[in-house]
Amino acid sequence: MNQQIQFNDQLQVDMQQHHLSFTALVAGQKVGCYIALPALAHLANAEITTQEQAIQAFEQHRFDLEDEAETLIEEENFDAQGRIWLQHPAI
Repeated sequence: MNQQIQFNDQLQVDMQQHHLSFTALVAGQKVGCYIALPALAHLANAEITTQEQAIQAFEQHRFDLEDEAETLIEEENFDAQGRIWLQHPAI
């Protein structure tokens, strides 16, 4: 694990925009990490229709999602707004 990248417990679910976000601290800078709810539902093999279901799915796969986010950050795979988007391979 990269000691320069730390994840906190801040989660936000946007049901209208169909994504979940969490925050990484990279050398003191906040980086938004996002995953589309359909990708999260596929990963969790579950339907996600509520914020609670999205949070539960994230918590079940937190380690893998943070690992993927860490890799994307290390590769500097940021969008134009400085965010990273996780994509489950099967999507």
